[in-house]
Amino acid sequence: VDTPGIFAPRRRLDRAMVAAAWAGAADADKTVLLVDAARMAQRGADDDTKGILDRLAATKRRVILALNKVDLVRREKLLAVADELFRSGVFEDVFMVSALTGDGVADLRRRLTESLPPGPWLFPADQLSDAQERWLAAEATREQVFLQLHDELPYAATVETESWEERRDGSARIEQVIYVQRPTQRAIVLGEGGRRIKAIGARARAELEQMFDRRIHLFLFVKVRENWVEDPERYAALGLDYNA
Repeated sequence: VDTPGIFAPRRRLDRAMVAAAWAGAADADKTVLLVDAARMAQRGADDDTKGILDRLAATKRRVILALNKVDLVRREKLLAVADELFRSGVFEDVFMVSALTGDGVADLRRRLTESLPPGPWLFPADQLSDAQERWLAAEATREQVFLQLHDELPYAATVETESWEERRDGSARIEQVIYVQRPTQRAIVLGEGGRRIKAIGARARAELEQMFDRRIHLFLFVKVRENWVEDPERYAALGLDYNA
């Protein structure tokens, strides 16, 4: 389970995301804490990281540490980061990986495979997700909004799949609405001359076609819904606890 990041929450949505992350860790057979080694080598352990370590220590769960972006850190600094974190007593093992180059990823995957208890298949072997296609489609577009507009709109937008039409040629026509909280945010999503929304749509469409293995006709609209972050239905759709 890839949980949301853990940080100091300031609003209801933040609290719900952090609660989901801790709930996922509690339910897991094995927990991996992913730390940005390059950032920590420059700035040291921030308050969020220290808070995570304190809470993990209180649960007495043994955790695997994965230091990411090791390709950007010199060896002596990397070893210092690993030593500082490992001395917390929380971790049972540490892996140095680079998601960009793939270094160390196979070793981490092997370690997880060997440490997980055997059990029955909970879903068919060829089933990639138990989520509905409409939700998966909305998540694919929301991911592109986040990736392309993270600096301008961190968690300020959500996506709903309003219609899904199956076509005779095997393709699907999907209409989605990107909701933001203010008119100024709508302008950011659209971009000058509509270039930003076109880029978001193109990348989301490509991902959806790969995901569903067929042609997708994706139509995106941007609307202002000021209080969407206070809408319990949106939290339920995202799998988050509104009352966290």
